Amino acid sequence: MYRLIPLLILFVLPLAEIAGFVIVGREIGALATIGLVLASAVVGAVLLKWQGFGVLTRLRSDVAAGRDPSRQMAHGVMIVIAGILLMLPGFITDIVGLLLFLPPVRDLGWRLVRDRVRIVGDFGMFRGGFEAGRGPKRGPIIDLDEDDYKPTPNADSPWRRIDGEK
Repeated sequence: MYRLIPLLILFVLPLAEIAGFVIVGREIGALATIGLVLASAVVGAVLLKWQGFGVLTRLRSDVAAGRDPSRQMAHGVMIVIAGILLMLPGFITDIVGLLLFLPPVRDLGWRLVRDRVRIVGDFGMFRGGFEAGRGPKRGPIIDLDEDDYKPTPNADSPWRRIDGEK
């Protein structure tokens, strides 16, 4: 059954979109129909940028706080799909795309798929937060080979001090 869904979408959706163009074009005219299609593409690009940055901000704060970011990641994927649907010519895809831009609809979609999604990772590894434009806060990194490390430091080593230590 699930294998037939992509085939149905591939064959039925273009026919339904053509029917939508004919119906809308008959009511408002051909130029107005083309204008609506172009306007929906522009609106899709603007909404994708605006809501996409909001999701990225929430995703970053979830990771910085050590919370599971999977919900925000799913919202980001749905926003990208919504933007693509709005940029495709057609009124049915525009309606579905506009619905996906609504947070309650995305939450419903997340509730439907969250039991099938598993994200594995340590979200607490950046508990120090993020520096603006620079990524996660980290201390100085000192890379040592196994034979470089000695429990008692060499007094003649230039690597004995770290930024201002004496």
